[in-house]
Amino acid sequence: MTPLFLLPIAITAVPAPPTAQVVIAAGHVDLGPRFVDGKWTIQVRDDTGDPVVWRPLENVVVQATDQAELSVPADPAYEFLGKAGAKVWVIPQVQKAGVVWPGWNTQDPEVAQRVDREVTWSLDGVDGPGTFTLFLNSDFGKPAPVFDSRKPFPQETGIDVNTHVHGNWTFSAPGTYLLDITMTAKLTDGTTVTDHRPLRLHAGSGNPRDAFKATAQQPVVDPAPSGSDGGGRGLDIVVVGSAVLVAVGLGFAVLRVVRRKRSAA
Repeated sequence: MTPLFLLPIAITAVPAPPTAQVVIAAGHVDLGPRFVDGKWTIQVRDDTGDPVVWRPLENVVVQATDQAELSVPADPAYEFLGKAGAKVWVIPQVQKAGVVWPGWNTQDPEVAQRVDREVTWSLDGVDGPGTFTLFLNSDFGKPAPVFDSRKPFPQETGIDVNTHVHGNWTFSAPGTYLLDITMTAKLTDGTTVTDHRPLRLHAGSGNPRDAFKATAQQPVVDPAPSGSDGGGRGLDIVVVGSAVLVAVGLGFAVLRVVRRKRSAA
């Protein structure tokens, strides 16, 4: 009898509708502005399924699972992450299997066409159980801070039109973090557009869906493990990067600014 061989069938995940509340703990997502029904709106582009889905921020929690847990290296350049050896949850600038990979972009076709030069991204506050930082790995092996919840607000960074960037998102303690963010731009017709809303992230295990119930006044906090140095609730910002972190498993890499082909997705 001739043996029968079954060929594997590729199965593509069908994404939940934009109206559904989703926790994204793996795969690629981007934060960015769009014109929704003619209104400038910050949304999350979810690339984890096919087709791509743009989601309202209120329907998304980005989770750094325990696979993102690392120890702070004994390198003075990374003292801003905490004491050497302390636990820290890191979503790296370079994609890591099993860890979500959030970036930010200004590549929506209408945004790229109508915005004059750049979008200003502002961090206006952070609620959470520990310190939040977002930093880039520089070409010279030093961390380049973007945001740091221990520093005064608001903190700002510029995003050139039609660009796509990834950085290192870090959390010093497990639990839910609410980032109060604003994106503003001057359009080519001279008008200014702005949108302001919270971005929800969750570090560690616990129940990330509890983040949907969190408000800036009532952040959801998972108790820090006994003996951990979780730090206090932070309100500030910074930016950085280096090969030393690669050696200790953080997987950070040189800043990448990617210009992707514009699509209507």
